Amino acid sequence: MCDILVGLFSKTPEDIAFKKNIEQFKKFKKLVKAKKYSDALKLGLDYLEKVPYNHDVLFTIGGIYYLNNKFRTAISFFDRALETGDSDVEVLLMKAYSHQKLQENKISFDCCKKIQILDPKNKPASNLLAELNS
Repeated sequence: MCDILVGLFSKTPEDIAFKKNIEQFKKFKKLVKAKKYSDALKLGLDYLEKVPYNHDVLFTIGGIYYLNNKFRTAISFFDRALETGDSDVEVLLMKAYSHQKLQENKISFDCCKKIQILDPKNKPASNLLAELNS
């Protein structure tokens, strides 16, 4: 009986929600791969209501908003993705690009500096920094 309880309490609510909604997650990934972004966006936003901090979904939805030139909205999703672990270089880079598009160069610069600490050889961050400094 005790062994059953140990297993019961070792799972976080996030794990349980993810497993329960795995089919929706897979469908979301397929829609993105097929470049059906508006359908993917609807499904992804619905999915986030059930699993609010799925890093991949947050990053992907941010990317969809970025592609649609909705940079402020994209940044909000990138920020949420970074809350799950702020050492993701790709998320930081997309956030930097978004801030650059909004002419918020100081924030973009800060994101690039953070990337350089995490990944000193990151070429896109170096290129963006050079662009911001010119």
